[in-house]
Amino acid sequence: MGTSGHNLVLIMARDFASRLATAVFLVDPQGTLIYYNEGAERILGRAFEEGHPMPAEEWSTAFEPVDADGTPLPLDELPLGATLRTREPAHRDLTIVGADGVARPIEVTAIPLFAHADEFVGAVAIFWERAEAA
Repeated sequence: MGTSGHNLVLIMARDFASRLATAVFLVDPQGTLIYYNEGAERILGRAFEEGHPMPAEEWSTAFEPVDADGTPLPLDELPLGATLRTREPAHRDLTIVGADGVARPIEVTAIPLFAHADEFVGAVAIFWERAEAA
């Protein structure tokens, strides 16, 4: 399928994400952010900037992800980072600080994207805010 197939799958994934209210974050096979939707904008506290590819090293720290104890999470421990490395689904609860300064507990599920069974073309993370325990 080659590069054009990669592009087609990512274009279709982006179109699908743009139609969802659920927060979606889309990366290419190298982990470069290529899109996040309006649902993600609300949780991340900032709008997606068209044409601004963001490498994994940047997006993985931009929102200050931490675990339940407040320990910063490196890229490999984030669901999307794990999925990029293993090409398998991953899930985790964590807390981020949006660009608006608001700390939000979230759940994240990352899923690899394949054009064919052996052709990895990127990954998608779907996430939502967790209700805080009373």
